[in-house]
Amino acid sequence: MSDALPDEARLAAEIDRLKTAFPKTRELYREACALLFFRFGITPTANRLYQLVKRGSMSTPTQVLGEFWVELREKSRVRIEHPDLPAELQAAAGELVATLWTRSTTSAQAALEALRTDAEAEKARARNEVASQQAELVRTETALEQRTGALLAAQVRIQELEQAQAAGEATRQALETEIARQQDEIGVGDRALVQARADFSSELEKLRAGADLAEERLRAAEKRALLEIERERIASTRLQKDLDAAARRAEQGETRHREEIQALQVQLGDARHLAGVVEGNLEALRSSNAASAREVNALRLQLATTVANHAATRKRPSSAVETSKPRRAAPKVATRKRS
Repeated sequence: MSDALPDEARLAAEIDRLKTAFPKTRELYREACALLFFRFGITPTANRLYQLVKRGSMSTPTQVLGEFWVELREKSRVRIEHPDLPAELQAAAGELVATLWTRSTTSAQAALEALRTDAEAEKARARNEVASQQAELVRTETALEQRTGALLAAQVRIQELEQAQAAGEATRQALETEIARQQDEIGVGDRALVQARADFSSELEKLRAGADLAEERLRAAEKRALLEIERERIASTRLQKDLDAAARRAEQGETRHREEIQALQVQLGDARHLAGVVEGNLEALRSSNAASAREVNALRLQLATTVANHAATRKRPSSAVETSKPRRAAPKVATRKRS
């Protein structure tokens, strides 16, 4: 997430403080212009000022903004006064110094803003990559929790992926630390540039001793400013190369993780196929057992019927012999029936 929202909140708080400190509308708009330009690095516009202050008519911020720019141009113009210098030479020298100061400041601010933008984009890409990997890991764990036995190896692999993700997070934090260090170095460069400007101003004071000496020192100061700008550009190039290398490493890690997850999905498909085969064999065995049970029940019924018939056959001859010959024992007749 970027720092835009905190900046907006701080800006609103500062505007509320200015409303309390400056009850007059024009003074309030003038202070709001200075706050936007010097504190937050935002170029003020009439619409922006009116949206923040919400006082008076639209013509008021327009007029105050015009006065602000005129006053800023007058203050940024360097004046060189010497009794022996013509007025044209004094004005030209002052305009040259002001131009050099403005160009060096603009270049340094542009380089710093580009570096901040690249760093924020890299942080956003890293956060999105970590969120994507975490979501994919949660879905994989949910699917693997429904399997046992052969899927235990896949769960071990998932733990290894989590460790790899933690290593990636550590790498990202190291990159953020490096970015913070580079930003500190840029801050040191800004302070050095401020010191160079102070030295340049002191040199301008010494120009009153002679026009020739002033011109030589002016060229020396210009050379120092160009060297400072060149060093800042080299530092930005080096940081951009480091960020590109980190992005390539992150992309390679994502490819490796994707290939490992595909391998796990193949193992999961094989396990599902094996479970289907086992379930089919079990269903066939159940059908065979049911047929065998039906056959056993039929045999039991047939045996019971045979035994009953055999018992009835033995009982009828015995009763007839006893009726006709009461004093003679009936012979035993054994009847066997094959089932």
